[in-house]
Amino acid sequence: MTDFLTTQQGRRLAYVLTPGTGPTVVFLGGFKSDMTGTKAQFLEGWAKERGRAFLRFDYSGHGQSSEDFLDGAIGDWAQDAVAAITALATGPLVLVGSSMGGWISLLTAKAMPERIAALVGIAAAPDFTEDSMWASFDAPQRAALERDGHVALPSEYDGGPYIITRRLIEEGRSQLVLRDPLPLPFPVRLLQGSADVDVPQEVALRLFAHADSPDMTLTLVKGADHRFSNPENLSLLAETLDSLSL
Repeated sequence: MTDFLTTQQGRRLAYVLTPGTGPTVVFLGGFKSDMTGTKAQFLEGWAKERGRAFLRFDYSGHGQSSEDFLDGAIGDWAQDAVAAITALATGPLVLVGSSMGGWISLLTAKAMPERIAALVGIAAAPDFTEDSMWASFDAPQRAALERDGHVALPSEYDGGPYIITRRLIEEGRSQLVLRDPLPLPFPVRLLQGSADVDVPQEVALRLFAHADSPDMTLTLVKGADHRFSNPENLSLLAETLDSLSL
């Protein structure tokens, strides 16, 4: 059953909390995605089978949560993650971040490193507003962003084009994690598809090289796409979590 949490900022976040033992597994979804996606639902089933605590939620402007998506930015959604975790989960955490959620998980880990037992990134996309979006804009797109406050990008997913706001780009620059040291003093597992055209494997390799972790692995899956949601991919995700033995 979906419940709601009101943050200190007045944002109303939809969430589903599965009670259980062990470090709470927290799923952090991607850009314009929500907590009803394949990976979130799969992980909830995985948690119930093992009696593990599990939290999935919608960032503000996503899914069933309040606010307009176009008003949000990376810092807001990281703030939502910290608020949801602080209010709803006790003890150690295993963060599972998909795409943008990989970036949010790194920001969450920076905000509360003492609570992180492990981190799993699925096609993690740190710094994508700068390195993927802004870096790929041509002169007319950059001019439109400055003039109109937004620019439309084509999308292969449902819901039409992505509307990228100037605030998303500018605020994202205050949240970058690949420009400064990134200590991750806990096990880190990165899963990446070789056929991912949204977050290419070079991003995973850069994160792998940049982060400082005593126990970090990168698994590159031949042929897997950005969704990373077919049965084989989901089985690998379950195996990865099981292997952490937390």
